[in-house]
Amino acid sequence: MFPIGDENRAQRLTPVVNYALIALNVLIFLYQITLPDTRANPALTEFVFRWGAVPIEISDRQDLHALVTSQFLHGGWLHIAGNMLFLWVFGDNVEDTLGHVSYLTFYLLGGVAAALAQVFIDPESQIPLVGASGAIAAVLGAYIVLFPRGKIRTAVLIGFIPIIFLLPAWVNIGLWIVLQFVNGFASLGVRTEETGGGVAYFAHIGGFLAGIVLVWIFRDGDAHERQLAARQGTRAFQRVSWSDR
Repeated sequence: MFPIGDENRAQRLTPVVNYALIALNVLIFLYQITLPDTRANPALTEFVFRWGAVPIEISDRQDLHALVTSQFLHGGWLHIAGNMLFLWVFGDNVEDTLGHVSYLTFYLLGGVAAALAQVFIDPESQIPLVGASGAIAAVLGAYIVLFPRGKIRTAVLIGFIPIIFLLPAWVNIGLWIVLQFVNGFASLGVRTEETGGGVAYFAHIGGFLAGIVLVWIFRDGDAHERQLAARQGTRAFQRVSWSDR
């Protein structure tokens, strides 16, 4: 089950920051895949360790810049595709409610909080944390606060056939965060060094909780009310149109 769109009729601002974040993530990933990763030339590994957030180094207060730079690195095509899909679906409405500068600040702070949460859980890990998912989890936290009943177009694959239906945000995002908690606590005590990496569930949890808190600091109350009014107006129009048939 994954989101492919949402209600977006109330948008006032062009989400230039969200577009820029997506573009920057994609460009850096395209650069990553050009780097060789062999014994003779481990350029990709060196790049990831230089700009990824290595918990043991963050715990020692080294390379703190990586709390930000790690948000723009990704581990593969599925990793970046999934993250950018979520950012595309949910980020524009949050940016519209926060404003451009506030949204960028919120996004980066959410990503930093996410990385710190994972470092707190496993401070001795030497595996770099990479990916935008922590910052995007903050966006999801903001979205569920701002638009809990917003309709999310959700796709489910039945075999090879996609079934698309609408789910309220509190269900769609709520199921996602429940899975993060379940998988996160199930992963406690499992050494990622033995498995060659894995999903940083507590980064997702930390980012999500940070988003729930930070959105109250950065949101524009007037923009939020406009979004809610427009969404409710659209639903009322749809109900009237249906009753006239």
